[in-house]
Amino acid sequence: MTIPPLAAGVGPLTPEQHQKLNELLATLSPDQASWLCGYLAGVNASMAGSATAVTPAAVGGQESVTVLFGSQTGNAEGIASDLVGALTAKGVSAELVDMGTYKTQKLKAEKNICVVVSTHGEGDPPDTAMDLHAFINGRRAPKMEGITFSVLALGDTSYEFYCKTGKDFDEKFAELGATRLLDRVDCDLDYEEAAEAWINEVSEKFSAKLASTVAAPVAAAGGAVAAPVSEYSKKNPFAAPLLERINLNGKGSTKETLHLELLLEGSGLTYQPGDALGVVPSNDSDVVDEVISALDANADEDVVTPGGIESFRDALMGRYEITTLTRPFLRAYADLAQSKEFSALIEDNDKLNDWLYGREIIDVLQTWPVKGLAPTDFTDLLRKLPPRLYSIASSLNAHPDEVHLCVGVTRYEAHGRIRKGVCSTYLADRVALDETVRIYVDANKNFKLPASIDTPVIMVGPGTGVAPFRSFVEEREVQGGGKNWLFFGEQHFDTDFLYQTEWQQWLKDGVLDRVDVAFSRDQNKKLYVQHRMQEQAKKLYSWLEEGGHFYVCGDESRMAHDVHQTLINIVKEQGGKSEEDADAYVKQLQKDRRYQRDVY
Repeated sequence: MTIPPLAAGVGPLTPEQHQKLNELLATLSPDQASWLCGYLAGVNASMAGSATAVTPAAVGGQESVTVLFGSQTGNAEGIASDLVGALTAKGVSAELVDMGTYKTQKLKAEKNICVVVSTHGEGDPPDTAMDLHAFINGRRAPKMEGITFSVLALGDTSYEFYCKTGKDFDEKFAELGATRLLDRVDCDLDYEEAAEAWINEVSEKFSAKLASTVAAPVAAAGGAVAAPVSEYSKKNPFAAPLLERINLNGKGSTKETLHLELLLEGSGLTYQPGDALGVVPSNDSDVVDEVISALDANADEDVVTPGGIESFRDALMGRYEITTLTRPFLRAYADLAQSKEFSALIEDNDKLNDWLYGREIIDVLQTWPVKGLAPTDFTDLLRKLPPRLYSIASSLNAHPDEVHLCVGVTRYEAHGRIRKGVCSTYLADRVALDETVRIYVDANKNFKLPASIDTPVIMVGPGTGVAPFRSFVEEREVQGGGKNWLFFGEQHFDTDFLYQTEWQQWLKDGVLDRVDVAFSRDQNKKLYVQHRMQEQAKKLYSWLEEGGHFYVCGDESRMAHDVHQTLINIVKEQGGKSEEDADAYVKQLQKDRRYQRDVY
């Protein structure tokens, strides 16, 4: 079998490259061609730091699949990359494209589209997906007849607008005339199995649909791509000894913020500033006992879990989410409870949101008990206990074999009951020093330091949002400096200035050029980081004009929105721009990856 030459004019190659490629293709056996395709696909999928990695869009007229991803933390990108790999392995040409770089005018010319997108905050698209999301919902959206598509949506069932962004793309594409290859798949926090099944089905269907144009299936790359450095991952977390636990808040503070240091020695785990650490917790034994008591169940009764057969109590301790209320749980439990009051409540969204605030699964069990509910029937209503992600607060170059976290401990009283954050109190109360914590690294390509040390960096991180900026500054110190500016906010200077001595030392040493702080409760009028930004508007804008990068980490619901609007206002005032032009300036910062957010 002879491999056909690449047609003239196809692809971005120079004439010389085009000639050399065809000369090579003429000498390859089918096995050699498959190996080369696998090698290039593997290299492409593993290109670190690339905003958009692609395989050839079409070879010799082959119809291709465009895989669009919109990702805030990297999960959607990872799934999309896996899909490209699966399509390529079946001989289907596929292109991996970040929504943030996608040219909207290309949409009407597509033939096959797969969308992998997360939902952020209260139903919002990820930052990189905002423009495309607005485009398909605007008046300029094109007709999409003749286009085949499929959508995988990522979300969290504890939120009201679960997977809304994915639903928006799915519904709008169909409304514009596109045809579904298969129904949308919505994924909760534990998304891996559903995503894998979707990838397999999509790749099979596109392989069948494009059977007349697909190339020979691609064999594995035969070791061309380096194996992962570490064997540890979300599926196989590493047991890291807890070396240090320090309360960063002073006496009298209403808050409890922990600095934690974990040992990575022997794990092979590595991370970069901006990455997160996944922590696999266990539930509080008191909460477990309350749930068992409310169900009037036998704690020792066997139940079937994803890990095998366990006692009911052990399963609740480590396998299932037993606090956070999700919509699927409420609907399924309402069917069992047969309560008109409860059924009416979950049908009234406004009343339900009011009722949910500060409540947990135990409140439902005690308010609307179901007599005789078997342990197995109860666990069938629950989702798996998801790991919690925390921004890493250290540089690996500054602390070899260690990873540090900055964790706000959640404890409060609501509806007559003390509530505790599952993972934060696990780290605060239930793990002793030298005991181990199961962890893994969750890479975040969308929150990274600039490549050049000469690029100015502006960091806005109130409260525990300062965590990644400690890692940023440690890394910049190792690199040799650079211009670095921190905005930090909390309630009180005396008790809540997290890492105060470190920031002051970095200022003294010249690693930090500026630190602007806002302590909201130290004066009659509340003062926040956005107010400090406004006070320094001229200098902040000059740093942006120098090519500076702007970062925000912390609360999404209010702080991030206020900071975003303040940034637009500063650009408008200092740049002499209209509101529209200032908004466009800030959007361009986002597209250029000079404005990055890690908000939650």
